[in-house]
Amino acid sequence: MKRYLISVHGRVQGVGFRYFTERLALKYHVTGTVQNVNDYVEVIAQGESENLKAFVQAVVNGASPASSVTHHHIEAMNIVPHEEKFKVLG
Repeated sequence: MKRYLISVHGRVQGVGFRYFTERLALKYHVTGTVQNVNDYVEVIAQGESENLKAFVQAVVNGASPASSVTHHHIEAMNIVPHEEKFKVLG
C-alpha cells in the first residue's frame, strides 16, 4: 500500500480532468481526493502498489480527452488507514 500527492500541471482545469480522475480511481481501486488548486490539480491517491502505478500513469497521460498535462510532481505520503473512497473536492 502506498499514498502519493500528485501535482498535475497543464490544461487540467475546466476540461473535466477531476471527474475523469475519479473514474480512473474507481477503475484502479484507488482512494483519496482530487481538487483544483490555483493553476494546477492536486491528486491524493492511495492504493496497492501496482494499482497505484497504473492509476498515476493514466492520470499523467491525460485523464480527460480535453486535458493536456505538461508536467507533474509526485511526493510520497503517509498511508491513511481505513480510507474507503475517492472524492472530488471543490
